[in-house]
Amino acid sequence: MAFDIDMIKGVYASMGERVDKARELVGKPLTLAEKILYSHLWDGMPTKEFIRGKDYVDFAPDRIACQDATAQMALLQFMQAGKDKVAVPTTVHCDHLIQAKDGAATDLRHANETSKEVFDFLGSVSNKYGIGFWKPGAGIIHQVVLENYAFPGGMMIGTDSHTVNAGGLGMVAIGVGGADAVDVMAGMAWELKFPKLIGVKLTGKLSGWTAPKDVILKVAEILTVKGGTGAIVEYFGPGATSMSCTGKGTICNMGAEIGATTSTFGYDESMERYLRATDREDVADEANKVKEHLTADPEVYANPENYFDQVIEINLTELKPLLNGPFTPDLATEVGTMTDKATENGWPLAVEWGLIGSCTNSSYEDLSRASSIAQQALDKKLKTKAEFGINPGSEQVRYTTERDGILQIFEKLDAKIFTNACGPCIGQWARYKDPKNAPKNSIVHSFNRNFAKRADGNPNTHAFVASPEMTAAIAIAGRLDFNPLTDKLINEDGEEVMLDEPTGWELPPKGFEVKENGYVDPLEDGSGVDVIVAPDSERLQLLEPFEPMTPASLQGMKLLIKAFGKCTTDHISMAGPWLRFRGHLDNIANNTLIGAVNAFNQKTNFVKNQLTGEYEGVPDAQRAYKKAGIKTIVVGDHNYGEGSSREHAAMQPRHLGVAAVLVKSFARIHETNLKKQGMLALTFANESDYDLIQEDDTFNFLDIDAFAPDKPLTIEIVHADGSKDSIKVNHSYNNAQIKWFNEGSALNLIKKENA
Repeated sequence: MAFDIDMIKGVYASMGERVDKARELVGKPLTLAEKILYSHLWDGMPTKEFIRGKDYVDFAPDRIACQDATAQMALLQFMQAGKDKVAVPTTVHCDHLIQAKDGAATDLRHANETSKEVFDFLGSVSNKYGIGFWKPGAGIIHQVVLENYAFPGGMMIGTDSHTVNAGGLGMVAIGVGGADAVDVMAGMAWELKFPKLIGVKLTGKLSGWTAPKDVILKVAEILTVKGGTGAIVEYFGPGATSMSCTGKGTICNMGAEIGATTSTFGYDESMERYLRATDREDVADEANKVKEHLTADPEVYANPENYFDQVIEINLTELKPLLNGPFTPDLATEVGTMTDKATENGWPLAVEWGLIGSCTNSSYEDLSRASSIAQQALDKKLKTKAEFGINPGSEQVRYTTERDGILQIFEKLDAKIFTNACGPCIGQWARYKDPKNAPKNSIVHSFNRNFAKRADGNPNTHAFVASPEMTAAIAIAGRLDFNPLTDKLINEDGEEVMLDEPTGWELPPKGFEVKENGYVDPLEDGSGVDVIVAPDSERLQLLEPFEPMTPASLQGMKLLIKAFGKCTTDHISMAGPWLRFRGHLDNIANNTLIGAVNAFNQKTNFVKNQLTGEYEGVPDAQRAYKKAGIKTIVVGDHNYGEGSSREHAAMQPRHLGVAAVLVKSFARIHETNLKKQGMLALTFANESDYDLIQEDDTFNFLDIDAFAPDKPLTIEIVHADGSKDSIKVNHSYNNAQIKWFNEGSALNLIKKENA
């Protein structure tokens, strides 16, 4: 029996009529993405065609999912919204605050001790406001959502960028900041610029060593980390329907790494099989009644160039296994061609760890296929050269794989079975005592991101992304350039052996099973539940509203930092040990932009304080400006804010007194997060003006009092020698978003409207 089956039936009941009306308005057949978007309009029945990439549209998502790190700030904000209960089905999943070190049992016990205050807070807030709560150890949010909540044709938002994983079950599922989630929890519309559409036609069929992971690794190579920005990627074709549901989830999951708004697949038999295997026969039955609306119209897939803004075609039969990295998820290398490339770039060929799991690749199918390679190491008397780490995706997956002997295969190779949680994928890996001074090395993992320091805090760790089965093979061989299709290994008897192609099960032959899934249902009436935040807590802090910025405050602004090159949300607000402060804005603000590279000295966390002339850490300089009542500006390069949906990357600078972020281009979620927190998110009208910015500059916003949609702003830059430059900067604010700015934040506006 599915969660919220009545809600799902309601979505399907209105879908046909809305899709038919949208098709009439658009005047041509519809893609799946368009069907879902037009059937989830806040106003209900479509009344006009929306222009892709231009029109801001209000939507009514069906549900919300939050992970524990981002849920803290989201729920602290929701507590200020004046509501008794969430307006749409919402869940909280405790998966980020569990550090991987010694193994599942020990690590989970340690997390429950060290983060008890946070887990208790999240549990009590969930109970009070009608939110489903998944306890620590229950699983990784996106695998749990796929198993329990995702449904074809639905719309979902989540406070994690990999919410997009649910596209594997035919949803439009989008990662957002906590402030966006608060809007929807409070019963308000959710705004999104109507996305452009990228179609990916998959022909042929995967076989041998090639896996669904290789599809998205190839797409990442084609589109790069920003090629999907502002677009929904829709996969179709015979190669798509031949893939498993969890394989589709893997592809959608890593769509976050190309900047895509989300990715999705049309409803097919693999999704129906997965729904029935996960005890959701009722959802499958309802989906089958409206299945023509749960995929694109036939004309779209027959002539995709007429309906998508961009079309990519990949022949899965010809696709080779890939390794992407290091330090970026779009740098692809075909397995078997790594030797020269690694040698030329100085990438260590010896591999120290193979990590399998994360929200991207931790399904039963993933673990079974990887275990088939691990079993060969045992059968063929191979001694593994690298260490293994395994993160099952959920307690259901863990229990079932243990029952079926899959985890035991890895354990025979001395693998560490970590908690059903994110672990190394998000930097929660206690690999080194002193990660900053750790040695240069290579690791291979089936995760989604591989930015510097992402997994273990070591800037010298070269992380490469691969499928679970390829990760297993390379870990056994211990070499980055190992090609299991052609290369032989020497076993303990001195014999040459080769690894056979991986095998596995799409779904467990004996069905899924779990004894305790870790779910806690909220009280029907939570009015009597007390939510306590200690005033002296280091982990949690009640929020104070941000003050609106005035035109006068935007004169005489100082440059905080001019960031050089890639500046992701990891650079703006690091994870790892900082995760413990995700519920305490002032404490976590001490990591603000400490990973960003200063363009003037190529150093991190070392900027000039214009008040003293001394160089110091970014947060230290910013606190000095705040104390002096001076607003500041951050300048950045392309795709600024790439990475997770981490709204801390916007809230922290705002809390410290940064008023504006001026860059060449933004990653979508981060731009929205800045707007929600009442900041100015601006782009250079002329990208070369980035080069005009000098270290001692002062900035004056000359026409901020005339802030209006589609109207560029003018900034006067005053240099230390008294010379001046005047530049134009663009923005994408609409009237509603300008109200957020004028009120100080979107939350301030919600409170005002609910008063």
